[in-house]
Amino acid sequence: MENGKFLLGGVSGLLALLAPVNGLIICALTFIAIDFATGIWAGYRRARRAGLDWTFSSRRAWDTLTKLVFVMAGIALAHLLDTVVITFVQLNLAKLFTGFVCGVEFWSYLENAADISGHPLFRAIKRLLKSKVDGTLK
Repeated sequence: MENGKFLLGGVSGLLALLAPVNGLIICALTFIAIDFATGIWAGYRRARRAGLDWTFSSRRAWDTLTKLVFVMAGIALAHLLDTVVITFVQLNLAKLFTGFVCGVEFWSYLENAADISGHPLFRAIKRLLKSKVDGTLK
């Protein structure tokens, strides 16, 4: 029973330390979940347009779960760097990391929206983003 209390106390302490970034974790989780759902939908639409049978891949779901764990750990680690390690300057690494993750997930969402809807607006955004990235990576 003592070990259980010790473990529960340790977990509670860790959660209390990370309480300030709960909003960032929820934000990242929301972006990842919406991208996951639209990714499934877009995959279904692409398969149907190609005349192929569509199946749900549990491997892709596990990949998303793994990504979620690493993102949550990244936010927590960035927060610890901000508040415990690098205290002489305010870098907001947790917010920067979360912003980067959410930006990547938003980009993926826009690509999924273009594939799902076929709407010219989403196709144009997809082309614009691709041309901007291709131009900066060369």
